[in-house]
Amino acid sequence: MYVCLCHAITDTQIKEAVSQGDSSLADVKKRLGVSNQCGKCAKMATNIIQRQVDIEPKYYEVA
Repeated sequence: MYVCLCHAITDTQIKEAVSQGDSSLADVKKRLGVSNQCGKCAKMATNIIQRQVDIEPKYYEVA
């Protein structure tokens, strides 16, 4: 599903960014450009990021 229409960014791309280490809207904004233009997607992007951070395994805590 498209989250950011201005830059054609999907929820899958946001989840992949979190998997690569991003953990906040600011991080994903730097990587993908989400919420850079009109900003209407910021709330939805933040929700997706938070949900993904909650389920993403934290390897440093396991070792």
